[in-house]
Amino acid sequence: MREMLDEKLARFEELEQHLADPTVLSDSNRMAAVAREHGSLAKLATKYRRFRELNNEISDATEMLEGKDAELRELAEAELPELKAEREKYWEELLDLTIGGEDANRTRCVVEIRGGTGGDEAALFARNLYEMYKRHCESRGWKMEILEHSPTELGGFKEISFSVEGEGAYRELQYESGGHRVQRVPETEAKGRIHTSAATVAVMPEPEDVEVELKPDDYRKDIYHASGPGGQHVNKTASAIRLTHLESGIVVAIQDEKSQHKNLAKAIRVLKTRLYEAKRQEEHQRRADHRKSLVGSGDRSQRIRTYNFPENRLTDHRINLTLYKLDQIIAGNLQPVTDALIEYDRQQQRSSMGTIE
Repeated sequence: MREMLDEKLARFEELEQHLADPTVLSDSNRMAAVAREHGSLAKLATKYRRFRELNNEISDATEMLEGKDAELRELAEAELPELKAEREKYWEELLDLTIGGEDANRTRCVVEIRGGTGGDEAALFARNLYEMYKRHCESRGWKMEILEHSPTELGGFKEISFSVEGEGAYRELQYESGGHRVQRVPETEAKGRIHTSAATVAVMPEPEDVEVELKPDDYRKDIYHASGPGGQHVNKTASAIRLTHLESGIVVAIQDEKSQHKNLAKAIRVLKTRLYEAKRQEEHQRRADHRKSLVGSGDRSQRIRTYNFPENRLTDHRINLTLYKLDQIIAGNLQPVTDALIEYDRQQQRSSMGTIE
């Protein structure tokens, strides 16, 4: 954690310098991106900066306590309890702010949902998950924007991606990454048999423009006609965009907007997010002990949750949580699940933090 906090503070102080740089001030787009990133780091960085100052003050007071000057020893004796109490307060606040990893305080993220095994039923379940997140975001006051979706003829989604923006958005939604399994009687099932199908969810922090450098030479751009369910054309002009990142092979296709320029802007946002996510995962691999808990690991192959409709039961397998109010959760009341996951992560974080000094 200390290494991560040092990096965040260094980045914050670098951004402070950018905000005073005339070349940045003269570029409104860059200025906005720098200010947004600076703002997202401010709470964590300023608390950690004060925490480090307190450590230095405590160290100085401890030296005074061991010195020969009686007046300085008396002063140190009076100051040390207050300094340690203040440091303890900041330590607790830093613990809370770092729950969920180093990107926990980002206010923007991209969510991707894909229907898995189960055909049409999996696509319908993917839609259920999207609607659950949509209602949850509305209740939290977060802003949502659909980036791309592939609907099926029965009203489901083969896949859908959307952005979410708001205080605490990534910190909470990151726990949704992984495999989601549903057990229920499908609408298409005439004999009333329970079927099992699945969908996967990926939640990725959205980086600021200044964090990921992406030049036109870095990707191939293909333009094509948008199409809808069944393959019929929904757009007679070539406005759909496909970007292929040459180095990594990551492909992003966006066709939701009628405007080619809007589709391109969305595609670049998604590509930057996926590139940042790939870099983030590499760093997590290098820091083998970065997070010992599987909570919020973001591994799509990991089955994290089961939704059993006949029993009105939701089970989160990572923390052995079972709630018999699936109807409320699927209607958008996701908070009891999120709160339990955050509390579990808090306990894991606390046990791995070590000493305060």
